[in-house]
Amino acid sequence: MALLEVERLSKGFGGVLAVNDVSFTIEAGELLGIMGPNGSGKTTLFNLIAGALRPDHGHIRLQGRDVAGLPPHRLCARGVARTFQLVRPFSGLSALDNVRVGCLYGRKGGGGGGVRAEAARLLALVGLEGRAATPASALTLMDRKRLELARALATGPELLLLDEFMAGLNPAETAAAMALIRRLVAEGLTVLMVEHIVWALMDLARRIMVLSAGEKIADGPPAVVAADARVVDVYLGAARPPDAHA
Repeated sequence: MALLEVERLSKGFGGVLAVNDVSFTIEAGELLGIMGPNGSGKTTLFNLIAGALRPDHGHIRLQGRDVAGLPPHRLCARGVARTFQLVRPFSGLSALDNVRVGCLYGRKGGGGGGVRAEAARLLALVGLEGRAATPASALTLMDRKRLELARALATGPELLLLDEFMAGLNPAETAAAMALIRRLVAEGLTVLMVEHIVWALMDLARRIMVLSAGEKIADGPPAVVAADARVVDVYLGAARPPDAHA
């Protein structure tokens, strides 16, 4: 049984289908990359899976149970966590306390010294072991992204949705972010990842799904997807030279 099954999922806004009849599965321990140009439906798809939106049609099954339309807190309790492209930590709290919030409201809950120790462990995991007492507002962009990831991990997810985790990072920071994602997958976490840095996504994922105008147009190994004529048209389109189709 796949960890996540999405079957014929659709969502429209004012008559425009942002996600149109999309189906795919993701196996436990897999990293599935999602790419597509702006407006292709990637964020809407994430919002549907994470519970921020209710689908108009279709099914979302987590470990065989239909969870379509469940609110985010109930999906979190079932093992779904998400990061956002625009990170929004609790600015007045320290890095440690930000992660403690995730521990307290995640799947395990509870309190006491165990939560503090777990939060410290997660900060170390993402590379923030020396920043526990630092206010979130004083962290760099890369460190705020690390903090958001630690807070998501603190909820105890089985499925992690990464929304443009590498956006805005310089090359060295991108390399560090990729190493961190590889480590999480190596430890058994299942990751569904939207990313605009195509070369990084191609390097990280063994499987890529491409959306265009709300529809799935490709799904397969990176090399196969990169050679797909529909994908090339979506990303290059009119920018291709006149004889490009010859």
